[in-house]
Amino acid sequence: MRLWLRLLLTAAQLAALHGSSPLQQTPEYLMVQTNATVRLVCDAKTFSPSTSIYWLRQPQPPSVNSHHEFLAVVSTKETVYGKDVEQEKLSVRREGTQTILTLRSVKPANGGVYFCLTIGTPTLTFGKGTELRVVDVLPTTAQPTKKSTPKKIRCRPPSPVTRKGPLCTPLTFSLLVTGVLILLVSLAVAIHLYCLRRRARIRFMKQ
Repeated sequence: MRLWLRLLLTAAQLAALHGSSPLQQTPEYLMVQTNATVRLVCDAKTFSPSTSIYWLRQPQPPSVNSHHEFLAVVSTKETVYGKDVEQEKLSVRREGTQTILTLRSVKPANGGVYFCLTIGTPTLTFGKGTELRVVDVLPTTAQPTKKSTPKKIRCRPPSPVTRKGPLCTPLTFSLLVTGVLILLVSLAVAIHLYCLRRRARIRFMKQ
C-alpha cells in the first residue's frame, strides 16, 4: 500500500477513535475461544442506503507502520471480498442500516481491530473499531473469598442445684413455729411453778 494512502487511512482512523463517529460499531471489545463464531455490527443510520460499507482488519494498534487488510465491501448491488478471504469463514450481509460481519471457526491469528469504513468525496469515515482477541482457554474469574463468620458462644446459666430432703412448705413451717411456742410456754409455766414452790418452802421454814 502506498505511503500516502496508509497515512490517510491512519489519520482518518485516529480522528474516529478520538472523536465521535456516525458509524456505530458493536461490541467495542470481544474475547472468544478458538473455533467460536463472532458477529460484528456496523450501524450506519445517518448514511444513505446506497452507501457502500467497507470492512478492514488491522492486526496492530493504529500507527504509521500499521497496515490494513481489506476484507469486504458491501453495496446495494453486490458484496466483494478480499483476495485472501475464505468466504466459508468470513461473510458480510446487510440488515437495514446495519452491516454484519460474521467470522466462523476463529483462530488466534484472526485477532486484531476490525473497522467499518465509508468512502466519501473527499472524506473517509471510520467506525471506532472492534478489538477481537482469540484465545485457546478463556480466563476464569476468580471467586471472591468468603469471610468466615466466627460462631457466637452462648453462655449457659448454671443449672439450679436440686436439694434432697423434705420440702419446707408453709404448713410444715407453721407447725414448727407452733411447737416451739408451746415448748416456750410450758418452760415458762414450769419455771413459774418452781419459783412458787421454792418461796412457799422458804416461808414454811421461817415459821
